[in-house]
This record gives sequence, C-alpha cells and structure tokens, in this order.
Amino acid sequence: MVERATPRLSIRGLNVYYGQSHALQGVTLELNHGVLSVVGRNGMGKTTLCNAIMGLVPSSAGTITLDGQSLVGLSPADIARLGIGYVPQGRRLWRSLTVDEHLRLVATPGPWTPERIYATFPRLAERRQNGGGQLSGGEQQMLAISRALLRNPKLLVMDEPTEGLAPVIVQQVEDMLIRLGEEGEIDVLVIEQNIGVACAVSEQLGIMVNGRIDRVMDAGVLAGDRDLQQALLGVGRHAHDETPEAAPAPAPAPDREAGDRPAAAPASVTRIYVSNPKIPTRWSAPVPVRVIEGAARTASATAPIATSAKIIPMRPAARGGHRMTVYVCGTLDTKGPELRFMRDVLKRDGINAAIVDLSTSGGHSNADVPAHVVAAMHPRGTAGVFTGDRGTAVAGMTVAFERWMRAQDGVLGVIGAGGSGGTALVSPAFRALPVGIPKVLISTVASGNVAQYVGPSDILMLHSVADVQGINSITREVLTNGASALAGMVRTRKATAEPVEDKPAVGLTMFGVTTPCVQAVMAGLADDYDCLVFHATGTGGRAMEKLMDSGMLSAIVDLTTTEVCDMIAGGVFAADEDRFGASIRAGLPYIGACGALDMVNFNAPETVPERYRGRLLYEHNPQITLMRTTPEENERMGVWIGERLNEMTGPVRFFLPEGGVSLLDAPGMAFWDPEADRALFAALERTVRQTSACQLIRTPHNINDPEFAEMVIKTFRSFHKTRPVRAKGG
Repeated sequence: MVERATPRLSIRGLNVYYGQSHALQGVTLELNHGVLSVVGRNGMGKTTLCNAIMGLVPSSAGTITLDGQSLVGLSPADIARLGIGYVPQGRRLWRSLTVDEHLRLVATPGPWTPERIYATFPRLAERRQNGGGQLSGGEQQMLAISRALLRNPKLLVMDEPTEGLAPVIVQQVEDMLIRLGEEGEIDVLVIEQNIGVACAVSEQLGIMVNGRIDRVMDAGVLAGDRDLQQALLGVGRHAHDETPEAAPAPAPAPDREAGDRPAAAPASVTRIYVSNPKIPTRWSAPVPVRVIEGAARTASATAPIATSAKIIPMRPAARGGHRMTVYVCGTLDTKGPELRFMRDVLKRDGINAAIVDLSTSGGHSNADVPAHVVAAMHPRGTAGVFTGDRGTAVAGMTVAFERWMRAQDGVLGVIGAGGSGGTALVSPAFRALPVGIPKVLISTVASGNVAQYVGPSDILMLHSVADVQGINSITREVLTNGASALAGMVRTRKATAEPVEDKPAVGLTMFGVTTPCVQAVMAGLADDYDCLVFHATGTGGRAMEKLMDSGMLSAIVDLTTTEVCDMIAGGVFAADEDRFGASIRAGLPYIGACGALDMVNFNAPETVPERYRGRLLYEHNPQITLMRTTPEENERMGVWIGERLNEMTGPVRFFLPEGGVSLLDAPGMAFWDPEADRALFAALERTVRQTSACQLIRTPHNINDPEFAEMVIKTFRSFHKTRPVRAKGG
C-alpha cells in the first residue's frame, strides 16, 4: 500500500493531566494506514489516549491531527464530523432503543449501511427489534462497533473491543478488524490488552508504559518473544526455571545377568536409575531390581529443538516458515515425567518434538512452549487462565490451548496423556486440527464412551491401562507404544506425499435406506469430483461439517438429513444444534433433501423408551431399531430445518420426494405414510422464505428412484463448473 504524504493520525508530544496526576507524558504516535494496535498493562494511559483523541479530555500540550487537520480544542461532535468513529470501553448504548433504531439513527451515506452491518453480524439481524438493554455483552459490542462503522469514518478508534467477550465473539471481532485492514476503506487504532488479538490484527503495534509510547515494533517480533512480552507487558516466561521436577543424584542399576540387561538406549537419551526410589529408613528392606527398573526415568541429552520464536507464533506464520514439529501436550506440573518420556521416545525415533505446558498453577517452566504463552491466547489474556480457582483455570486453559493450536503452522502431529481432566483439556485443540494430521491421546477413559473427546475428528485414543501417574512397568509400555505409533504415522505421512489426482472434494450424507440414491449421485460425479460419503449417525454429519469449516470440502450434497429426527425425538444418532451450520458459514451452494426423515434410531428393541413402546417399530438389525416419525414430529422437523435453510446466504435447493424419503417409505413398505410426509413438506413450505436463490423442489419420485438422482446431479452441475483434474505438485 502506498504511504500517504500526510499521516491519517499524528500525535506529537501529547500531555494530559488529571489534577496533579500526569496521565499522558509526551505521547508520540503515528498511523499512516491500516490497523495499528496499542497494548499495555492496566493504568498505563490507553483509555486516556482514546479520550484525548476524541476531545473528551483536554490536553495541556502537544498536537493531534487527522489528515493534517488539528483536533486539539475541538468538541467531540466536531471531531466525529471530521471522520473519526469511536467504540468506547463499556459500549455506552441506549437501553430504550432497539438495535435497528441505533443503526438508523447514526447511519450516514457511504459503503457501510445497515444492510451491510446485518450481513457482517447476522446475530444483530436476529435481534434487530431488541432493545440495547436486552442484548448480551457480545451483542452489545457488535452493536457498538456497528454504530461507529455506520458513520463511515476515515479513522475508527476502538478501546478494548474484546474485553469480557466470549471466545467466538472475540474471533468475530478479530476477523472483522483483519478485513478492515485488508479492504483499506477505514483505518483503525485498536487499544487492546489481549496480546493475541493485537498481534493478529496489525503488523505494527505500540507499547504503552507509564503514560508514554515506549516503542513501536513489529507485531510478529513481540508475538514470538516471550522474554520481551514479560519485560514490557508482564506476560510470557521468566528467565529462570521453576519446573517442579525430581532430580535425585543418579545411581547405577544393580548388577544383573547379561541376558536380563535392557538394551542400551541411543546416546541422545539417558536412563536415570535411583537406587532408593523412596526415602529409606533404618528399617527399609533392599529395593527389588524390578522396582528400580519401573521407577527409572529417561532424560534427553539434547538441547531444546527450536527457539521459542520458531515454535510458538501467536498468529499464523507463512507455511514452511519454520520447522515442522510434533507437540507433546499436557500439564507439566503433574505429568512432567510422562510428557518428557514421550518426547524422548519421539526424538529417539528421529522426530522433531516439543513439549507444550498446559499447567494452570501459574508457575514457570522450561517447556518449549510454557503455559504462560498458551494462556496469553485466551480472549482475556493470562488473566482468563490463572484465576486461582482450579475449575475456571482449567476451563480457561482449554479455550486458550484451542486458540493457540489453531494459530500454529507446521504441526506435524500431536500427542497427549492424562486422566479425564487432562483428556478434556487437550481434546478440543486436537479436534481443531485438520483431518489427516496424526493425533494420539493416551487416556484412562479410552475404554469407555469417547464420543465427547473424539467428536468428528480422527483422534486415535489409546487406553492407558494403569493411571497416567509416573513411569512404571505398565505406563512405560503404553506410552512407548503411543509415541511410537505417532512417530510411525508421521514418517508414513511424510514418505507418501506422492502426486495424486486433485479433484474438488464433495461431501455426501448417506444411510442404508438412501444408499441407492447416493451411489447413483456418486457415479454421476465421480469423473470430476472426489466424493466423500458420511454415514448420517450424528458423528458423520458433524465430521462432514468439520471438513467444510476447515475448507477441505468444496461442496455438500446433503441428501440424508435423518440426524434431525433423532435430535427432535431423542434417538441415538442425533445431530447437534449446529447441523447445517457449516453451509451457513461457508456461503456456498447447498443441495439437500429429506432423506430418511421418516425414522428415529434406537439400539436393541428393549432400549426404546417406554413412551414410544406403542409406536410403529422396525428391527433394522439386532442392534438397531427404527421408529416411524409421526406427522407432529415431521412438522417440528420441517420448521427446524426450514429456519436453518433461511440462514444460508448461498443458493439453496432442497428436494421434497413425494414418492417417499427412504427405502422403507415407499408404497407397500413398512414406513409408507403419505400423511406424515405431507406434514413435513407443508411445514418446510410454510417456513422457508423461497426466492430465486432459495427453493424447495417437489418431485413425484421416491428418493431412491434413478430420476431423483438425475435431478440432483443436474442441479449440482448447474452450480459447480467442473474444474480440470491435475496432479498435486505437478
């Protein structure tokens, strides 16, 4: 971008007093274009700087100019008219005005209109008739930002825009600031305490210390320098190491027969034996060799594998910009020996590995990625993690670790080990990684129901057998197997990066009773598209939508929406409330159908809830019992699906097969019920706001008829132009 001859905002030698208190002490700052962040601890004068720019507090000395025009001495109204929009700390909305009234009241001609605001913040569109006092904190902040944007200012000044917001809202604000910087319509000065957000939205940032701008520096430098963060802002890692780790003097193992001696470890890994694993007393018996072997720990003789600047970027780096790394993740204060053991196994196998500390005690460690660095990614910074309360601290670290993991580039694989708490802590971040990156989780809960941990991801869970508490004869074997399995996956993944056909990937949902339809559609698309079929069992739908969210699918052909049945009626293959959410967020063409909306799934017949015992049931197999949906249930499903279709911004085609929605819903079959189907179709037609872009298509065919599949294929190809097939890397 070309530099302006006159800076958008220029501040020179600005001084502000509150009585005898010298709040701003010769502040000098310049914003030429784009987004500039100013960060600092509480009480450093950041809000006073905003108030001085807006004329809300008088300056005793210095200059403030906008495009070369002085602002000193002007009223706040005059400053706003010159082209500065202000998002104050605390939002300051009118409680009695609705969202729409807020926006219409301040709107001025320009590129930002109320309609564009509603498109940017769909949540405000849903709340347009709610008063300012009826909004959540996140919704209030959206409205405060929108109110400033509708003035179509030259410069937007934002004071702590992410303070106190939920992570999903913080991400929306961060994304919006990045877009503003890229579009170049409005320049932005962001006063922010969250270092992760400040570094993500701007290339340069000012550090405010004791009422002065201490320095203006590259955001990437601060993001990757823990010591500088600690020195300037009080976050990051201290120079000393306080990792709780036993370090007794090593002693040789007792003499053994040569045949019993363990194989020598490579030179890079040292086995440390302690002749008295427990402090002896005068009555202590000799310690058996097997106990000494079980208590031995391994230590790597190698130096850390990478500098902190390379392995902990606080915003995404360019791919290939640093060494690919396997991250060993867990709470170093309670699982230190286990994490180091797995790291050493990986290093012994030639894998570049680094420990990520997720401890919430607040102490500092010698981990490659210390806990303070991860915690800084919380929307409220480290204060959102190190709360002093274990429950809120773990919850905060879970959020921070997921955000930290999403920001990493160069992740070769991940591994963690722990009990139920540690598993819950690391699994959301593991699920956030793209499908295909190896993920291993060694856990005490891996032999039970692991759906809540694995979700739609490809996490490999390994039962720890014994508790993950120390290195002993059991955990040594299990941890070695887990780390070695990850090493094998990583090596294989790197070795098999061969050229393959690069077809656009399309996700299709299928159930046994919609198989003929989906197979016919696949056959019609297979020459030009990589067809990925997802079994509509609740998890299957979530997996497909996860891939869409991660950009790994170019389109969805959602012919089997049966998971909504189980969500409505309490079946075992239920969707969650975010079903269809990926298509809403993607804004791409959506093709769907009422596939298998005639059935609710339960396990064996005896598991069907008592309230459903008089209903029409069908034994699909000894483990699965199907229940026919009623007209009332179909009406509820039609309304729910229709409301989700209304939220989609891309073209929508949703098919209503009047000849039946499954193999069982056909003349002469067990679930043939035209009345129930009519209730479903009528509810959809009442709910969906049909336009040229969003259409419901009635067809006389059964969903599995060849004519139905042909209609789907033709509709799909009308939306998607076939791309030429090429080889990756070719």
